[in-house]
Amino acid sequence: MNSPHFAGGARQTDVQAFIDERPLSRFQTLVIVLCFLTVAIDGIDIGLAAYIAPSVRAEWGLTVTQLAPIFLSGLIGMMVGSLAFGPLADRYGRRPVMLASVACFGVATLASLLASNIAELSALRVLAGIGIGGATPTAVTLTAEFVPARRRLTLITVMLCGNSLGSALGGVVASQVIPRFGWHAMLVIGGGVPLLLLVALWALLPESMRYLALRRPERASDLLALGQRMAGGTLDAATRFVALESRPGRAAVRELLALPYRRGTLLLWTTFFMGLSVLFLMASWLPTIITHSGGSMRAAALTTALWSVGGTTGGLLIGRVMDGSQPSRVLGMAYLCACAAICIVGQAYATPLVAAPFVFVAGMCISGTQVGVNGLAATLYPTAMRATGVAWATGIGRFGSMLGSALGGYLLSSGLSYGVLFAIVAMPAVAAALCMFAMPRRAAAPLAAPAI
Repeated sequence: MNSPHFAGGARQTDVQAFIDERPLSRFQTLVIVLCFLTVAIDGIDIGLAAYIAPSVRAEWGLTVTQLAPIFLSGLIGMMVGSLAFGPLADRYGRRPVMLASVACFGVATLASLLASNIAELSALRVLAGIGIGGATPTAVTLTAEFVPARRRLTLITVMLCGNSLGSALGGVVASQVIPRFGWHAMLVIGGGVPLLLLVALWALLPESMRYLALRRPERASDLLALGQRMAGGTLDAATRFVALESRPGRAAVRELLALPYRRGTLLLWTTFFMGLSVLFLMASWLPTIITHSGGSMRAAALTTALWSVGGTTGGLLIGRVMDGSQPSRVLGMAYLCACAAICIVGQAYATPLVAAPFVFVAGMCISGTQVGVNGLAATLYPTAMRATGVAWATGIGRFGSMLGSALGGYLLSSGLSYGVLFAIVAMPAVAAALCMFAMPRRAAAPLAAPAI
């Protein structure tokens, strides 16, 4: 959107209109790739505790119960990181928060080499989790602000698939490294790779143009340089980029619950909570359920792998459909499909060959919708509060992930039949679907810009 010239010949151009009017450039693709690599390394680090736990237990002579703090501490750290880093990204910028997040979980993971007991290792897992919790929402925000609106949800979901691919790659690497070199070698990889990525991010990752136009308009030369990179050097040197929205008068966290965002925020938080509770419960306990019902370890591993593959497939498919339809309704239908698939798994669990395709569908619809709802969160809020909105939704969802991880053990020891157990597990998916169907049809209007 271009308006008349300012004094001195400067041309006012709205940042988002500038991005929307152009095809995706190499520069924008580079930003997406850097964000993809960041969430991929997040995926490796999220699974790190699970990979090293058996070796730690054997070396330190621990019981299974004593291992629990390692898993819980990472989830607590991720929750804290999401809640803390989002407002910081809206205040100080996306780039510095991304760099700080990657540095935090890289250094904390390497420092875990010095841990000599479960308390020290758990404390360092909290710090690593804080970094993970801050990196992924910031990557979502940065991607959302660098891509055209017409392709935003598709590209966000493609970028977020790096998380599940990173987790799968971490499992492959761990299976080769730990038996040969021990669990300490996995910590070297888990901490060293993020620090190598940090060098690339420092050199190549730009600040968000929308953030600069809104929060740092005095950096007009930086904005012009970014615009030139996006336009291939063809931009008029007199162009002045602006954001046609204003900063909130209150802290961004308070603004999330103010009109006109309150309804969407509460529905989004509930969806994240419910979706992550199902996701973590299924991902954590599905192998145990299959082996307890008489299935082999091989069947459990392959069936669980289908869940992960389904999640990646669902993320790519759902994002594409969301860009061409009403996003919240697409997500609502996917959650209902997940509910049906999980209930069918509860009837067919004893026959892995029969259960496998429904596990794939359940993974596609639960993990895929979690990727999609991250994209939806990025479209719900304006620039001034987008990082806070995405990060706080993720942070609230972490409570659900902790609940899901804990609830699985309780349900398995309750004596309920697996059919009833899986039906209970599916209920949060129904609640998430209802929230999506109740979501406002349009994202809330951006904060009004002052008259120019």
